[in-house]
Amino acid sequence: MLTTATAENDGYTYTFGHRDNASPLPDSCGGTTLVVMDSSSELHLDTLAVSAGRPAREPDGSVNPPIIASSTYHAGGPYGYGREWNETTGYAEEILGQLEGGHAVLFSSGMAAANAVFDLVPLGGVIVAPDHAYTAVGIRIKELHDGGHISARFVNVADDSALTRAITGEGATDGKGQAQWVWLETPTNPLMEICDLAHAIATAHGVGAKVVVDNTFMTPVRQRPLSLGADIAMHSVTKGLAGHSDLLMGGLVTSDSDLAKEFVRRRIFLGASPSPFDAFLAARGMRTLSIRIDRAESNAKILAERLDSHPAIKEVFYPGLAQSAGADIHAKQTSGPGIVVSFDIHGTPDQATEICEAVKLMTYATSLGGVETLIERRRRWAHENVEVPETLIRMSVGIENVEDLWNDLNQALNSILL
Repeated sequence: MLTTATAENDGYTYTFGHRDNASPLPDSCGGTTLVVMDSSSELHLDTLAVSAGRPAREPDGSVNPPIIASSTYHAGGPYGYGREWNETTGYAEEILGQLEGGHAVLFSSGMAAANAVFDLVPLGGVIVAPDHAYTAVGIRIKELHDGGHISARFVNVADDSALTRAITGEGATDGKGQAQWVWLETPTNPLMEICDLAHAIATAHGVGAKVVVDNTFMTPVRQRPLSLGADIAMHSVTKGLAGHSDLLMGGLVTSDSDLAKEFVRRRIFLGASPSPFDAFLAARGMRTLSIRIDRAESNAKILAERLDSHPAIKEVFYPGLAQSAGADIHAKQTSGPGIVVSFDIHGTPDQATEICEAVKLMTYATSLGGVETLIERRRRWAHENVEVPETLIRMSVGIENVEDLWNDLNQALNSILL
């Protein structure tokens, strides 16, 4: 049973309520499930991934959430249309909200989630963003900047001093003052640079700016930005959270219910609702998040160490290596180095491509976070940041046997470069 109360906002009715006998109690907002976190809960994240987002326990009731394939609802209740709410999506949001520690709102893609944030930057407002980050996010911010909608400042987020200046506006040449929004990524894509989140968040909040952390690489089982003070944790759910390379989805999580309501409105009016079937797949994928990350990260550590001593490798970018820049900071704000390893070769761009084509077990493809290991030369994309080396290869490590992975990668390196 859904118990509800309503509130008006800009002529639009938002519904707040909870499902009786549900655990944890969700708070429904504008048709989406917003999880109310129980601070007294002692459950670990791997347990929450399995237990959250389940139907109420009742005789002969389903253990798993149903797929509600309907665009239309009978009148008289708090919901009216599939673009506003879907029960299956609500269950998936409940899981992600529990894992990140806030209210989760799911979108049809990671870029739909990112654009919901950009929609809240005021006209002419300043947003600080990494100069190395997820490519599509950087392109979109530049488009908004070039179109006069916002003022963007791109900065090396691993440089505390430069980041502070960009946020406070000290020495800014754009004629603007302090930033209103700060978009962070750590580790950055694909150079694995580490941002000191405690420093960045404190600096941003000191000038009244909101902080978004793209947590796609790390997932909440390794890094929880909200617990570090961030206003929003952003995810490409497509990647590690869903984990099986079979759907597109994005997510925003915040402990600020007003922000969550705004994200729901953006989802509704931008038409960015995910499909029920994709929400079902995402929920199922998140059940095994912890064990997948544990296995893939264990593989990544071994591969990074072996690459670091391989004669064909110029440099390895991975925070699990003690000598990696920012490894000490990363260790303080996470519970592990993650599953993505980048490395630069002693060779040419063509040879880097040939290595990606020479693997037989790994897959030459763009994406990350799936159960399979993916590998690619990042600069094969014309829009990739030109500061990324032409010979850099990014590898998203999967859950295969690590010796099989190493034998495959090693034979490719040796056949092309040695």
